Amino acid sequence: MNSFIEILQQYPELALFLVIALGFAFGKISIGNFKVGSALGTLFAGVLVGQFHIEVDPIVKVIFFDLFLFATGYKVGPQFFQGLKKDAGPQLILTIILSLVSLFSAYAIGRIMNFDVGTTAGMLAGAFSQSTIIGTASESIQRLPLPEAERNILLNNIAVAYAVTYLVGTISLVWFLSSLAPKLIKVDLKSASKDLEKKLFGKSEDEEGIESAFEDWKLRAFKLTNEKWIGKSIGDIEQSVPGFRIFIHRFRREGKVVESNSNTILKSGDVIALMARYRALFEKLNDIGPEVMDQELLDYPVAYRDVIITSKKLAGKTLKELGLKYGQGIKLHKLIRTGQEIPFTPETIVNRGDLLKVSGLLPDVERAAKLIGYVDKTSAETDMIFVGLGILLGGLVGLLAVTVGGVSITLTTSGGALVMGLIFGWLRSRTPKVGRIPDAALWIFDSVGLAVFIGIIGLSAGPSFISGISQTGPVLLLAGVIIALLPHVVGLYVGHRLLKINPVILLGAQAGAGTTTPGLKAIQDTAESKMPVLGYTVPYALGSILLTAWGPVIVGMMS
Repeated sequence: MNSFIEILQQYPELALFLVIALGFAFGKISIGNFKVGSALGTLFAGVLVGQFHIEVDPIVKVIFFDLFLFATGYKVGPQFFQGLKKDAGPQLILTIILSLVSLFSAYAIGRIMNFDVGTTAGMLAGAFSQSTIIGTASESIQRLPLPEAERNILLNNIAVAYAVTYLVGTISLVWFLSSLAPKLIKVDLKSASKDLEKKLFGKSEDEEGIESAFEDWKLRAFKLTNEKWIGKSIGDIEQSVPGFRIFIHRFRREGKVVESNSNTILKSGDVIALMARYRALFEKLNDIGPEVMDQELLDYPVAYRDVIITSKKLAGKTLKELGLKYGQGIKLHKLIRTGQEIPFTPETIVNRGDLLKVSGLLPDVERAAKLIGYVDKTSAETDMIFVGLGILLGGLVGLLAVTVGGVSITLTTSGGALVMGLIFGWLRSRTPKVGRIPDAALWIFDSVGLAVFIGIIGLSAGPSFISGISQTGPVLLLAGVIIALLPHVVGLYVGHRLLKINPVILLGAQAGAGTTTPGLKAIQDTAESKMPVLGYTVPYALGSILLTAWGPVIVGMMS
């Protein structure tokens, strides 16, 4: 055992990989709706291994944290700038209020309890489950005119306070948003969600693991016998029902399957492969001729692609408008926004940066993609020129400082990486030829980047972690509950009574403003619906930025 410890001390990179492995293993532990998660799991693993006095060069921590913050900004950039438009006003106001209350409640408790700068910053980061505050606050503490030994104590106290308040903060917030909040505003979340679903879709969502037997889109084969349709071109038939899209991709004539085009004239006896919504088939196309079984005709290849909207003129348009103008031959399966699947109707408004999962004949998909955006190809290559320049420019911006009330506040190089990630993510949604970061690489930057950063903090804090918890743990538990819940109590009543936000969307918006994905999941579980996600994306984008910025702000206020 002593030999193994000596190896870890001599080769700290091995200790770091041990921390990552243990951290992700701990992160899989779940208790009800609470999941430890990789961030907290890696902190615990770092503290555990850190008992052996492992030293890792601090530059490693900064590099991985910059990658994490750039990836965070890159993901939410398009939605962040979209959210600044007036139609998202109530959700933006709610997010700003909630974020400000979190900052000042942490500051007030820090002053009342006579906490130091590190404890207060860690308390804010943990209670609001926002790990980025640890990094931006740590960089600010490093710049304080204090002896190195004192700065190290403050940095270690961040880790202690974060660990204690994260647990109690996340658990209490999940319980509040999913159980107590609906009761405070006297709303049955399940019924309210079903009402919203019926209002938007005319039906309720299916229960988990159960799907409706009804399929709106149908592909069927009909033999042309009615004089009304004989002699018409395929284009005429496809445009024959206003408000509906009808596809005829191929037909059979004299025993041979023929690929169609809009100018093809149909003859008596032709068998057409007709795809349309059920209502159009039932009400408008029921007199074409008898339906026939022709598996060969109906068995043709369909391409499934992810198309990202980049066209400026399409922002603010509805899916129905896009479908009628650009979607001939294409079916929409899913709408993804800020990494979350969004329930949609024909009246759903699209934003630049939205990802559409579509299917259709490959030429149709490629045609539509050129008009509305681009196909997100499955290449594994990351544009590292884009990433490197983004973090460099962000770091330079982060070095700029402003003085407020005699206190110097700076974004730090890491905060600058987040800001530039926002801008570069936004640019990527408009200039698709540059800046590709595949989902797998983005996950590495995001999850592993944060895990390495948190793991090194745990290693550094390990030797003093136990004594720190014994000194401040009980008080921090109460402080964590207050800081976690007070902003959301204020936000609940402001959103419900003043901003008049639909309660289902309001609770989703609060989860987004607090950047608490476990909270969103708990709300959806209680509602038995995905509807709360409609309020999540815009507040999540803005909340990520504001809470990260609070790191240097809280350090400046407390010092």
